[in-house]
Amino acid sequence: MRELLAITKALADENRLRIVAALQGRELCLCQIVELLGLATSTVSKHMSILQQARLVESRKQGRWSHFRLNDQAPQAAHDANAWLAGHLRHDRQIQEDRKRLTQILETDPEQLCRRQSQCKC
Repeated sequence: MRELLAITKALADENRLRIVAALQGRELCLCQIVELLGLATSTVSKHMSILQQARLVESRKQGRWSHFRLNDQAPQAAHDANAWLAGHLRHDRQIQEDRKRLTQILETDPEQLCRRQSQCKC
C-alpha cells in the first residue's frame, strides 16, 4: 500500500505529470526539463526528488550533468501508472505543446541551455 500511495502522491501534480510524459522513451538532462517547464532549477529538482522517491524515475550523473529517465526497475504499479498516463495524456493539449517544445529543446546544446538559465545545477 505504501508503494501505491507514494506513486499516486508523486503523480498528483501537473508538472510531475508533464515530466513523466516528457521522459517517455528518452533520457533528459535536468536543464532540459527546467527549460521545458519554465520553472526554477530548485523547483524542478524538488519534483525530480519526489518522482525518484516514488521510484518512478531514476537518475545518473555524468560530470556535472544529471540525467533522468523512467525507472525500468520500478514496481509494477509504477509501470501500470505510466502506461495509463501515456494513454490518457496522449491527446492532452499541454502534453502536445510540450512535445513540440521538447523537439526544439533537444536540438539545443545543454551547455547553452545552462547558460540561459540563471542558476543551473545540472
